[in-house]
Amino acid sequence: MKSLFSLTGLVLIYVVFALSSCAMEQEKMAPAKPAAPPVMEAKKVPPPEKVAEVKAKPIKAKGDVGLLDLEKNYMILVTKEGKLITVDFSDKTKVTKIVPTASKMEDIGLGSSASVEYQTKGEKKIITKVEYKGAKGGD
Repeated sequence: MKSLFSLTGLVLIYVVFALSSCAMEQEKMAPAKPAAPPVMEAKKVPPPEKVAEVKAKPIKAKGDVGLLDLEKNYMILVTKEGKLITVDFSDKTKVTKIVPTASKMEDIGLGSSASVEYQTKGEKKIITKVEYKGAKGGD
């Protein structure tokens, strides 16, 4: 009787091992399915240059022209409060003499009263529009 129980136990252990090895074989043979990539919503983010190009509202300032450098394309405007505002300009800057006539940056003299519109781009302030009156005693 003892030998019958021993034999039955051995057969049972053999069957368990046989079934487990078959299951492992099937896992090896089954083609592995690639894991699906996580679903993420694509957000369009403009390149950094495009962000900087967003049109900012022009800032207005009034004062006297303290310095006009035509070689380096910048102007220093002195406000009534004594604040110095350094602004850059380009060929695209619209210049108008208060007696409405088209003018150029070269036409503005030191001591002229000026009203400028500029936009901040990075650390620079770029003039988009200048209106001026000639210096007292000048034009």
